[in-house]
Amino acid sequence: MLREWATVIDWQQGIATLRCEQRSGCSSCQSQQTCGTRVLNKLGPQVVHDLKIPVSQPLSIGQRVELGIPESGVLLSALLVYIVPLLGILLCASVFYSFAGSDIAAVLGALIGGGLGFMLARFYAAKLATHASVHPIVLQIAIPAVNSTEH
Repeated sequence: MLREWATVIDWQQGIATLRCEQRSGCSSCQSQQTCGTRVLNKLGPQVVHDLKIPVSQPLSIGQRVELGIPESGVLLSALLVYIVPLLGILLCASVFYSFAGSDIAAVLGALIGGGLGFMLARFYAAKLATHASVHPIVLQIAIPAVNSTEH
């Protein structure tokens, strides 16, 4: 199970709005000073994801929650997003090339196959969205911070 911590930004009627910030994988690498990926990650914008998840326990704003998602759901989603359009591109490009025998036909077939593969992936992604294996679940809830003010 993949785990990630999120911060509660809202909780109303059993639905928690959680904010997950994407972390770079470069924080513990030995090649931090010479890594080009680290430099590129610093140049780009920090990605923030807001999720709405049902949580029956009342949560306070700023509280931390550990989320989990099964690896099978992530792998299935990646397969759908990357492999289906790629197979459409390769299959249609080769069919168009075999019938017309020109590179222009292969490029046209690749464009059509990529579009069809993308539409097929979107269709199955909508069906996959109803499966529990792709939805994050709350694994644990951190104790809310206590503000201590001395008078």
